[in-house]
Amino acid sequence: MDDFLRLSELVAARLCHDIGGLVATLTGLLELAGDSGEPAAPVPGAAEAALELTRRLNLLREAWSGESTGLNLPGLQALSRGLPGAHRLQLDLSGLPADTVFPPRMARMVLNVLLLGAESLPRGGTIGLVSAGGQDLLVTIAGPRGGWPAGLAACLVDEQGAWTALSGPRVLMPGLVALLARQLAVRVSILMPSGRGRRAMPPLLLSPDGLA
Repeated sequence: MDDFLRLSELVAARLCHDIGGLVATLTGLLELAGDSGEPAAPVPGAAEAALELTRRLNLLREAWSGESTGLNLPGLQALSRGLPGAHRLQLDLSGLPADTVFPPRMARMVLNVLLLGAESLPRGGTIGLVSAGGQDLLVTIAGPRGGWPAGLAACLVDEQGAWTALSGPRVLMPGLVALLARQLAVRVSILMPSGRGRRAMPPLLLSPDGLA
């Protein structure tokens, strides 16, 4: 019970962290407009901040609320615009059939892995989704200074290690992805990269177990 309470606290803290900056930006812009003494006019940046806030909320609601009803590729692409640092990221869906529809539990898993991927590309880059046969899915990341978090592998193979990794809101995603994978019956594995280049980053393999 303490673990579940801790997870809830961290999720709430992460929500506040992600949304707080956007709200502060929007509030500051509106305050500047009010102090200008000029007639009401569009505030540069306010609309963009409000749009980014809306997109972030939409993404987190689908990823964390447990109310997903399934997700097609246009829907996934739209939600990906709410990723942190989305302006520096590209979601490559060319490796999936155009008629792909992820069932609810797999949709949640994919969205959380996208959040993990965004964190793993601090200077931007590309997150790719590739069909690996059947319902299996490969997730790749590529970008400068990109790389999966160092503790991700341990979280994926050790449930207690995943709980232990939940040490603060800024390091939420590795443990959360591992724990959600167990809850949603999706095996998540780190594969060795096929290339020999030093910058080759291993893909993640998502293997759903009888999802519907």
